[in-house]
Amino acid sequence: MDYKNTLNLPRTDFAMKADLVAREPQRLAKWEKENLYARIQEARATAPKFVLHDGPPFANGDVHIGTALNKILKDIIIKYKTLRGFSAPYIPGWDCHGLPIEFKVSQEMRKRAASSPGVPPGSAPEHTSGTPTSDAPTRRDAGGTGTGTFDPVTIRSACDAYARKYIDLQRTQFKRLGVLGDWEHPYLTLNKEYEADELRLFADIVEKGFVYRGKKPVYWSIPCRTALAEAEVEYHDHTSTSVFVKFPVVGQPGTFIIIWTTTPWTLPANLAVAYNSTFSYSQVMANGETYIVSTMLLGAVSEKCKWDGYQIIRSLEGTQLAGLEYQHPFVNRTGKLHAGDHFVTNDTGTGFVHIAPGHGLDDYNLGRQFGLPIYSPVDDDGKLATNTDLPLEQQFCAELIGKSILEKGDGKSEANEAVLAILRAGDKLVHAEDYKHSYPFCWRSKTPVIFRAMDQWFIKIGDGQKSLETMTGQENYHPTEVQLARYSGLRRLAMKSVESVQWIPGWGGNRLRGAVDSRPDWCISRQRFWGVPIPSFYGAKDLTMLYPVVIRKFADLVEQHGSNIWFEKSTEELARLLDMDKHAPEAAVRKSMDTLDVWIDSGSSSRAVLKQRKELQHEGKLGDEVWQADLYLEGSDQHRGWFQSSLLLSLAGNGVAPYKTVLTHGFMVDEDREKISKSKQGTGAYLKPQTAEQYIKDYGVDVIRLWVASQDYRNDIVVSEERLKKVSETYRGIRNALRYQLSNLYDFHPSHHAVADKDLTGLDRWILNEFAKLERDVLAAYDKYEFHVVYQRVSQFVAVELSSQYHDLVKDRLYTDAANSPRRRSTQTALCHLVTGLSRLLAPILVFTADEAWEFVPGMGDSVHVEEFVASRVMLSAEDEKDWKELFDLRVRVLPELEKARQSKLIGKSLEAKVTLSGAADQLASARRHADVFRELLNVSQLQFGTDAADLRAEIAKADGTKCERCWHFENDVGRDTAHPTICGRCVEAVKQVAGV
Repeated sequence: MDYKNTLNLPRTDFAMKADLVAREPQRLAKWEKENLYARIQEARATAPKFVLHDGPPFANGDVHIGTALNKILKDIIIKYKTLRGFSAPYIPGWDCHGLPIEFKVSQEMRKRAASSPGVPPGSAPEHTSGTPTSDAPTRRDAGGTGTGTFDPVTIRSACDAYARKYIDLQRTQFKRLGVLGDWEHPYLTLNKEYEADELRLFADIVEKGFVYRGKKPVYWSIPCRTALAEAEVEYHDHTSTSVFVKFPVVGQPGTFIIIWTTTPWTLPANLAVAYNSTFSYSQVMANGETYIVSTMLLGAVSEKCKWDGYQIIRSLEGTQLAGLEYQHPFVNRTGKLHAGDHFVTNDTGTGFVHIAPGHGLDDYNLGRQFGLPIYSPVDDDGKLATNTDLPLEQQFCAELIGKSILEKGDGKSEANEAVLAILRAGDKLVHAEDYKHSYPFCWRSKTPVIFRAMDQWFIKIGDGQKSLETMTGQENYHPTEVQLARYSGLRRLAMKSVESVQWIPGWGGNRLRGAVDSRPDWCISRQRFWGVPIPSFYGAKDLTMLYPVVIRKFADLVEQHGSNIWFEKSTEELARLLDMDKHAPEAAVRKSMDTLDVWIDSGSSSRAVLKQRKELQHEGKLGDEVWQADLYLEGSDQHRGWFQSSLLLSLAGNGVAPYKTVLTHGFMVDEDREKISKSKQGTGAYLKPQTAEQYIKDYGVDVIRLWVASQDYRNDIVVSEERLKKVSETYRGIRNALRYQLSNLYDFHPSHHAVADKDLTGLDRWILNEFAKLERDVLAAYDKYEFHVVYQRVSQFVAVELSSQYHDLVKDRLYTDAANSPRRRSTQTALCHLVTGLSRLLAPILVFTADEAWEFVPGMGDSVHVEEFVASRVMLSAEDEKDWKELFDLRVRVLPELEKARQSKLIGKSLEAKVTLSGAADQLASARRHADVFRELLNVSQLQFGTDAADLRAEIAKADGTKCERCWHFENDVGRDTAHPTICGRCVEAVKQVAGV
């Protein structure tokens, strides 16, 4: 008889080969067909809320692997909270306005226009300095390369189409990541309802007095022709031209102050010189002239200027320089010296810094302090130009007009070279050299920015900058009330609010404090078309008119018609629609053509999303807790970006922080720890495009998600093939464990065959007890958002307790016991607990695999993602746990002896062995009490105990009896049943049950 057919061999349609790339899209289609997200929300309709508010990715390009990390982390949390019984809706969003889209669209429009020369480019006047001089829809070279102009509505329509194209693309790619959400109703910052709520929030901020218009230096991108937000600026090493320049001292012929600057093009705008009142200065004679420089820097200056020798005439204290007057080196005006102690240093330069109030923040502040004009002789194209800030006769010479500041390929600019030529011709250039330093660049055009003063709209942040420098590096730093008292206005509100937020990791709070502490007033106006317009008007003498009531009325128009109406209507039409005559002291002669900073767009989501979407409201809560998000989760760069803008706007407009907890993750970096960026693709730095789609094609989503979970994302994450392959092996181990469990449940149904807890075998109670401990640790890790701990605990449990121990040990009872035997049904009950428990625990991470496994569990049905967590019961008492620990410890000591017996050819498989144990009574007490269990743990045919001995000893011998053809155990009763002469009594009973005897 072929006894193989009588074995309970495993079988399942849950495939060994995952084939994720093919299977995952099929399951995704199933979810969409069954409307899984809606069914989850319906199942949790009355549950308490957990709201994770999605920070909007930019609607531009394919989903980057770093963006995939962000979305996967969010989805893990959402699915976990859902598993724990919360109603956790997920409303995805997109940031749609801004420079990158307008820049790209404008380039494409210019290319098309160039290829169709018959299309007129437009002839309306240019938009300059943030204030248009004509009411006609302004045409300009949006994007700034000077090859064609287009009207605002045309540009905006093209930008809208571009954004929506990538929203659709990214939506598909995010869904492919297994991210469930209300994808059909996302929030888009370009939607008219969103724009209207953003404007209403802006009106509140204006009404509370936070918004003002002023002329201050801002970051200006020359190619993009616009002011930039801090978050749109990135710092790179840059080589500038550093110069020492002679400034003649008035009334002291032949005496010069030597100033230092790394931006020679700003010298035409010089209005003062700063010194440090705490320094000592020296007046020296060299090369027949007299110079004044810092005493501490005198040696370095002398060496750079190649003075063969110098003679110190006298020493001067810094205070003696106050009020000293100098003649500008090439412009017909004079200036004075002023103390600038907080920025004039002794580490480089000459101890004197030239001051151009229109071209630097320190310069601006010093200029304001001493009543200097905020003079900025630069136009929108980044060229030197005269203006009305100073009398024409006090402005620079004609040969500088029109010189471009933008650096060329060789790192030089027309403006710098022209200024240097004038200095050399006038014998005012003492020294020039290359100077390497960190410098701000436009993140879009990748060119150095300039600081340029122009009329802009600002949100006043408040006073008290840089008063918390001691907090650096202190993870749990909390400012005292005395320290907070140094702040005022919105800055003080923000610094206090940081204390009410939970920051994960703790240093996130410090990073945001630092960002708020050091930031200047927020420049919120942009010289762009693709954005939400600032609804302000100007009178005949440039009177600025911005009124909260008008903004709100405009918001109503936007909600009905969209924000294009601002660009479609004339000033007169808009003024009439907005009832300007009821609020303005004079008639509006033109409208603003500026748009709001895109950080206002995304930062307004507390008002436009959290306060508007009913499904995000915390029912039963009062006041602010009704709408405040439980969690914001973004990359560490967002302390300067969305975390900060959201906080400032919500405090200014809503009075409270928009979030209760902020979780920060690091960047994706390559193996050299450099941030992965699109600009490095195609240069040999990466073997593949760093898009989520490319990695999915290679590994499948669940492996990518498991890899994300395996990383301590609070630090930067290294992307490497080696790490992904290692995680792939872990995935295979998990899948094989699930498959093993499912394959032994083919004839089991929980409602018919499950064994009560009290009737489970000891080994089954042990593994369920171990699983309960795993479950406790995993849930605690999920609660702390420590997904790498989840990965470590689950992978270890699968590899050790399951694969190396339990799964191997129960094969005999599963395969050879009678199908309906109590021992086999006990183990099947345990396997059912394990596979359902593991599927639930893994569902937030392995979204496709856990759901696939769930479908194969007898009697489960539906989706694991609709399920609610069911806690496992602890099965063992403290005394039982002690026994099991001793049994496994003893097993570890005996197994090497069995291996030695195998190597010496005494036995083949372990079932050929008989083990005799000798040792101290306390060493063997547990094994004696549970002899059958311990024999099973060793997987030997016989176990017996010898005499007491001081040391543990395991003697291995050939097993007694005959080998059973069916179970391979050596038994003394093999052949007693003449109908089955080659099998043991246990197998005879099993065979008879199969035969129906």
